[in-house]
Amino acid sequence: MIPAEHAWRAMRALVTEQHDAKARVCAALGMSFVRVKALLLLAAGPRTLREMAATLACDPPYATVIAGDLEARGLAVREPNPADGRSRLVTLTPAGHEAADRADRILSTPPPELLALTEDEVATLSRLLTRLTKIKI
Repeated sequence: MIPAEHAWRAMRALVTEQHDAKARVCAALGMSFVRVKALLLLAAGPRTLREMAATLACDPPYATVIAGDLEARGLAVREPNPADGRSRLVTLTPAGHEAADRADRILSTPPPELLALTEDEVATLSRLLTRLTKIKI
C-alpha cells in the first residue's frame, strides 16, 4: 500500500468509522444528513430552492421536499423571493438556527484521539489538512 493510500484509509476510518459524527448529528436532530446539511446551508442565509438543490447536489423537487420537511418541523419558512417573484426563498426560523447551531457543535467536536495529540502535532495536522482542503481557518 502506498503511503497516501494508507493515510487516506486512516483518515476515513477515523472520521467515518470510529467517530461517525454524521450518525450522531442525525440521531440528535432526528433527521437525515441531507436535512442537516440544508440547515447548515440555510444558517448562512436564505436560499432559493434552486440554490439549495445545487448546493445539496439534488434535483429541485427533492429540495422542495427537504424545505417542506424543515418547514413542517418549524425550522424554516418558504417565502416569495423579493428579487424574483417566480421563486421562493427558504429561511431558517429561530428554532432552525438553534438546530443548525446544535448540528455544527456536534459535527465540530473533535474525537478524543485528536484531543490527545500535542499542540505541535495538531498544528502540523491542521496545516496539512488546510493545504489539502484549501479552506480558510
